[in-house]
Amino acid sequence: MTREIPYKIYLEEDEIPRRWYNVRADMKNKPAPLLNPATHEPMKAEELEAVFCSELVKQELDDRNPYFDIPEQIVDFYKMYRPSPLVRAYCLEKELDTPAHIYYKFEGNNTSGSHKLNSAIAQAYYAKQQGLKGVTTETGAGQWGTALSMACAYFGLDCQVYMVKVSYEQKPFRREVMRTYGAKVTPSPSMETNVGRKINAEFPGTTGSLGCAISEAVEAAASQEGYRYVLGSVLSQVLIHQTVIGLETKRALDKYDIVPDIIIGCAGGGSNLGGLISPFAGEIVRGENNYRIIAVEPASCPSLTRGKYVYDFCDTGKVCPLAKMYTLGSGYIPAPNHAGGLRYHGMSSIVSQLYDDGILEATSVKQTDVFAAAQRFAKVEGILPAPESSHAIKVAIDEALKCKETGEAKNIVFGLTGTGYFDMVAYQKFNDGVMDDYCPTDEEIARSLAGCPVIS
Repeated sequence: MTREIPYKIYLEEDEIPRRWYNVRADMKNKPAPLLNPATHEPMKAEELEAVFCSELVKQELDDRNPYFDIPEQIVDFYKMYRPSPLVRAYCLEKELDTPAHIYYKFEGNNTSGSHKLNSAIAQAYYAKQQGLKGVTTETGAGQWGTALSMACAYFGLDCQVYMVKVSYEQKPFRREVMRTYGAKVTPSPSMETNVGRKINAEFPGTTGSLGCAISEAVEAAASQEGYRYVLGSVLSQVLIHQTVIGLETKRALDKYDIVPDIIIGCAGGGSNLGGLISPFAGEIVRGENNYRIIAVEPASCPSLTRGKYVYDFCDTGKVCPLAKMYTLGSGYIPAPNHAGGLRYHGMSSIVSQLYDDGILEATSVKQTDVFAAAQRFAKVEGILPAPESSHAIKVAIDEALKCKETGEAKNIVFGLTGTGYFDMVAYQKFNDGVMDDYCPTDEEIARSLAGCPVIS
């Protein structure tokens, strides 16, 4: 018999995962390898080590070992804010008058305000272990840059952040948190790098994109001795670190004999979604269980729902390896949507393969609908959610209302990846009724996809 479920399900400190999970080891169809953009041959470790930390390259290329031990220093850092709670949304259930049981894994209980710290501390640790001076990175809405600046301060590393220009302007206080931790923050595309100058010349007045910022950060790392590039999403190494979310979620559900029917996450580059769903997807591919998994992306940047599954550049400047993923084309620059963390042209190769295999489904939602759901959630649950997280909230509410129609008491779990207290410009536009719902035309997407490389 199922026990009475508390409002918040907390794990004990000794229940923090000691190993990250690598779902690729269990996948029957492995994600396609990264390719050298010049030769179209699979990237070798020594090639990747010119850009990434050596230990992270090992994790990136390993699709055989299902687990990686988490170093004790990282576990000790996790103890500052983990385990994070799995919350039963009783008040939301009551407001919706639904028989569904709604749970959310809340990752906003740390200074960075999001799940990004789970990987930032890992990447900073490996950079320190390698004896590097510092790291460079990009950030969209600023959660990743904030998390990395905090992690670098902890280990005494220099941190250089290229922040998508529209977010740099819309979210000045998140920028200032980064600077408080000692990071240098540059709006991207900038005039400080060759690729930044090229993009500005080609797209005058551009508001930038994650693809642009990645190109600048990679160039900055390559041009400085003792620096490497680190990133907050997309690549397998990042998704692996984020599996602490899914491992804790599963352990908390098991503690009270709860079996989820639907698992929902917002999808930009795929790290938080992949981190949440990996343990559950692993059960599906091993034939041990079955769940309905839903990836939710913005209608303004719909890589899964309207993109193509092909090899593409990971960055706008075309200096990074090629990845096989669902993509809108590396030249796609989204409208200045306020869910800055979801404004990436492509999707994690792991998530893309799982989607192509039918392990998960995807949907896209419009911005005003997302903020209406965020407001509805905030009024009853007492948390102002990040715009990114609110995509998952929107679909969780939709699924709960379907349960109301059918009378089914399904267990719905979604990832609340962070708080929205630095996103007040977006909330202001929604409250003032001046927020729009931009959706790219088929012609725009086709033009962008035409720039994808042809791989024989």
